[in-house]
Amino acid sequence: MTEDSKKRIVSGMRSTGKLHLGHYFGVLANWKKLQEQYDSFFFIADWHALTTKFDTTEDLATNVYNVALDWLSCGIDPEKSTIYVQSYVPQIAQLHIFLSMITPQNWVERDPTLKDMAKALRLKGSSESQVSYGLLGYPVLMTADIMMFNANYVPVGIDQVPHVELSRDIVRRFNNIYKTDYFVEPEPLLTQIPLMKGVDGNKMGKSFNNDIKISDDEETTTKKIMSAITDRSRLRRDDPGHPEDCEVVYDYWKIFDSEEKVKEIDSLCRKGEIGCAQCKRELAKKVNEMLAPIRQKRLELAQKPELVREILMEGSKKAQTEAQKVLDKVKEVVRMY
Repeated sequence: MTEDSKKRIVSGMRSTGKLHLGHYFGVLANWKKLQEQYDSFFFIADWHALTTKFDTTEDLATNVYNVALDWLSCGIDPEKSTIYVQSYVPQIAQLHIFLSMITPQNWVERDPTLKDMAKALRLKGSSESQVSYGLLGYPVLMTADIMMFNANYVPVGIDQVPHVELSRDIVRRFNNIYKTDYFVEPEPLLTQIPLMKGVDGNKMGKSFNNDIKISDDEETTTKKIMSAITDRSRLRRDDPGHPEDCEVVYDYWKIFDSEEKVKEIDSLCRKGEIGCAQCKRELAKKVNEMLAPIRQKRLELAQKPELVREILMEGSKKAQTEAQKVLDKVKEVVRMY
C-alpha cells in the first residue's frame, strides 16, 4: 500500500506515433477514470518500441513527444498520475537483468504476444534470425515495468491477461528463490475495451492507413468517415438498409452517441429514410464535436513544447525515486551487498 492508502497500477503504451481513436476508447478513457482511484504510473514505452523498430529510430523521440501530447490532451493528469518515459528510468533495465537471470527460457517462448510479434516480423520479410534477443526478452522487460513499482494491478484487455500471468509467475519465482514476500503478485484489472474498427472494417491501426487520429483536423476526420464502408446491398438512398451489415458506421454510432440515438439511426436506415452519405455526415459531426476540446487542448500544449518535456522529466524523476527504492530492496534480497 502507498502512503495515501491507494493501491498502485502500472500501464504503458509503445511510442509508435500519434494516437488514434482506438487508443482513446481502448486505453486512455479508462486511464482517465483509473487515475482518480489508484496511485497511477503510466509510461511511454520507447524501449518496447525498439523491439520491432530497432532499425527505424529517426522518429523515436518525436513519437514519444506526440504520445505525451495525446495523453495530456485526453486528460491524463500529471497532478494525479506519474507520467514517465521508460528509458528515462534506468532502474527498469537493471531490474530486467535480475529477472532475466531467473526466468526459464520456455516461459518466454510460450508467450502468445511474443509469438505474434515474431510472426509479424516474418510476414514483413524479416528472417527468423532477425527476431532479436531484445524481442525474446520483451515479456521479461514488461515484467520489470510492473515489478519496478510493485504494482497491485495492471489494466489490460482480456487478450493481454497472459502477459500478467507470466509476470505473476516471475514474481512468485523471485520471491521463492530469494525467500522474500516483498513483491506482490500483480493482478489483471480487466477493462471492457471496445474494438474500434478502422474505416475499412479491419482493426484500426496506423500501419493500415485506416485510422482516425486524435490529432486529425475536422476536415480530415470527415473525409475518413465519409470513406467508411457501408451496407453494400444498398444501391439507392431510399433502399431499406441493414445496420448490422454496416459494421463500421453503425458501431461508431454506438460508441459516440446514446442508445436512443442508435435506435433512431437503426430505424431510419431500415426504412430507407436516411442515406448512407447523410448518416456518415451526421456521424462525422458527432465525432468532431466530441474531439473538439481534446484537439483544442492539444493545439495549446503544442505551443508549449518545453512544458510537455518538463512534465515528462518531472514524472520520470518521481518514477526514478520510487524505482530506486525497489531496486535497493532487490539488491538486498539477492545479497548483492
